Amino acid sequence: MSLWEIAIKVSIGKLEIPAPFEIFIPAQLKQNQIEVLPITILHLAKVTSLPFHHKDPFDRLIAIQSMDLEVPIVSSDKVFDSYGIERIW
Repeated sequence: MSLWEIAIKVSIGKLEIPAPFEIFIPAQLKQNQIEVLPITILHLAKVTSLPFHHKDPFDRLIAIQSMDLEVPIVSSDKVFDSYGIERIW
């Protein structure tokens, strides 16, 4: 979800990156040892019952993945705390 959101922001000019997306993003993922999580049907189904603490559809799916996979998220957005997931930042 985060990469999709980055791609959208680059395409509408809200975010500049120093190289083309298809070069910069894979290099950063490798350099920072970041694993891309799949978006599964189960994750999407769980979104349907998630409380609306957060209205952003990207962030709602990130919250579901964090809960389902029991991994923390990196965000300064305190609304994630309402979901009872670990937030770093």
